[in-house]
Amino acid sequence: MSFSEQYLQTDEIHPIDIVEHIAEHHSWEFDRVADDQIAMAVEGQWRTYSITLAWSCRDETLRLIATFEMEPPEDRMAALHEVLNATNDHCWDGAFTYWAAQRLMVYRYGLMLNGGQTAVPEQIDRMIAASVNAAERFYPAFQLATWGGRPVDEAMQIAIAEAYGRA
Repeated sequence: MSFSEQYLQTDEIHPIDIVEHIAEHHSWEFDRVADDQIAMAVEGQWRTYSITLAWSCRDETLRLIATFEMEPPEDRMAALHEVLNATNDHCWDGAFTYWAAQRLMVYRYGLMLNGGQTAVPEQIDRMIAASVNAAERFYPAFQLATWGGRPVDEAMQIAIAEAYGRA
């Protein structure tokens, strides 16, 4: 049974209820922070990502923020910002930013549901998967550009190269 079929009997579905169900389905650790917000931990290949989804009734937007710790050397911050710009040129469904005060790399995405639209579980599941996939894809480029001291174009080749097979 698909995620959507489980919700067809109800008239009004709160997006965070759907997210909670998805987190349970994937066995992710989560905390229902408030009626309109949930936080969870999703294990990736490179990191464990902290993902928070919040529903804004006023904006009719489901906001996703995925974060992971990153403490680049101070003298490599310009390279980090350069690789962030290059990364965002390759992201179609969200954007990365760096929160220096918290020492966090952040991926943000908003799903607009204007006019009383309801997100289906598959959309939300895909939104979460896309955030983890983007973080996994670009994490090595962030590392190479900051700690590895590699030029940004070289670091980005790791993220945009097609991988064939498995090492």
